[in-house]
Amino acid sequence: MGQRRLFYGWVIVGTGMLVTCMGLGAMFSLSVFLKPIAETMGWSRTGISTVALLNWIFMGLGSFIWGTLSDRIGTRAVVLSGGVLLGLGMVTASQAATLPQFQALFGGLVGFAVGAFYAPMTAAATRWFTRHRSLAVALVSSGIGLGTLTVGPLARAIIDAYDWRIAMLVIGDLAWLVVIPAALLIRAAPAGEGAGAVASLDARGREFTAAAALRTPQFWAIALTHFACCAAHSGPIFHMVTHAIDRGVAPLTAATVLGVSGLASVAGRVTCGLLADRYGAKRTLLVGLAIQAVSVFLYLFTSATSAFYALALVFGLSYGGVMPLYAILVREYFGERIMGAAYGGVFLVSTLGMALGAWAGGWFYDSFGSYLWLYVGSGAIGLGAITIALTFRPPRRVGMAFPVPAG
Repeated sequence: MGQRRLFYGWVIVGTGMLVTCMGLGAMFSLSVFLKPIAETMGWSRTGISTVALLNWIFMGLGSFIWGTLSDRIGTRAVVLSGGVLLGLGMVTASQAATLPQFQALFGGLVGFAVGAFYAPMTAAATRWFTRHRSLAVALVSSGIGLGTLTVGPLARAIIDAYDWRIAMLVIGDLAWLVVIPAALLIRAAPAGEGAGAVASLDARGREFTAAAALRTPQFWAIALTHFACCAAHSGPIFHMVTHAIDRGVAPLTAATVLGVSGLASVAGRVTCGLLADRYGAKRTLLVGLAIQAVSVFLYLFTSATSAFYALALVFGLSYGGVMPLYAILVREYFGERIMGAAYGGVFLVSTLGMALGAWAGGWFYDSFGSYLWLYVGSGAIGLGAITIALTFRPPRRVGMAFPVPAG
């Protein structure tokens, strides 16, 4: 009796986790570099936070462009190209002599490169699965948390041993060593492999095109909820290390707090993926958004190291848990044929929220000398995300006599 072969969809999921871990981890490591760069180069926190704003803007544009390309030329070529550009961006940014150079290289080039990973790999995962689709998407998304858990503390350790330039150079080299070989494992799903039993239709009863999806109220409801959700948690994530240090936490411990948050976000993604398969993405999303908003407000009252660890755990579970649910909702509303473009568009809007929150944190600190108004504003925006999510309507679908082609 022969052994049962591993379903290749799980290899796609594992690859998605790996490249997302490396890509988003490298980009998120900027929060660890913030204080050393500011002290060494004399650049303001607002100036360095602007790099994060550029990261998210270019990642958003990249997600839409790369996602659309993945629908046409395949995910392997997209991820391979992104890996080459990510390593190039990190290595050249490590040698930047001026703030504008650093903003262009780490903000623009790295951000655009990272856009080639999450949205395209999420779209690829949805094409491989019928059962356990929410779990598969959640596992790909968990790569973001793994990146926060691993790359940030690694950067901090290298900074302590050498300096920020060596740390950034090493991470750029790792990006080439990890992403390029991993991209070669990516395959297109066989026709019908992950096809669902239903197709999503537009108002005229036709299967959605990318252009038609972008014109629907539901697309913008999902996108604006994702925007508000990301605007609520991006500032607290990006400034978590610096805020903890300002409150008296040791630098390496503060980086570990960020790592705990990243680890918790992995657990949150997997848990919410399982819950979405059972209870539905919308219900799971609403609960996660509520916990996230409460967690952000609690940062106003946190000062002890133990409290930072506890809050990082709850906050990570909530912000991580909601992230994969938007891809699941896009798949439910618009189908898999245009998944790369549709989810890339939603993710583009969400990255503007990530950019706003990260930049606003630096601006609030430089203007008022603390992060008080960052957490007040972020918590309020988090409540706004819940309000928008309540407007979601059931998708318009029809049964199909044959499977929808995957790819």
